[in-house]
Amino acid sequence: MTPVTKKTQKTLTGIVVSTKMKDTVVVKVDRFVKVPKYERFMKISKRYKAHDAGNTRKVGDKVTIVETKPISKDKHFIVTASA
Repeated sequence: MTPVTKKTQKTLTGIVVSTKMKDTVVVKVDRFVKVPKYERFMKISKRYKAHDAGNTRKVGDKVTIVETKPISKDKHFIVTASA
């Protein structure tokens, strides 16, 4: 019998763009992707909702978020540190 290995958690770094919800922040994560057709790089952005107990982060803060079990329908990341 083989031992069960834990799935590695995603760790992402981004910038807080919204703090209007209770205990939730919206973090924008940018990444560069090479487009094969044009052989150039494009900046792709994605927004993640993350749990921030006490709403301690402000808009513009650079934060690190870690994947966790689903907290709500859209929220499955937790803010771990200000980068």
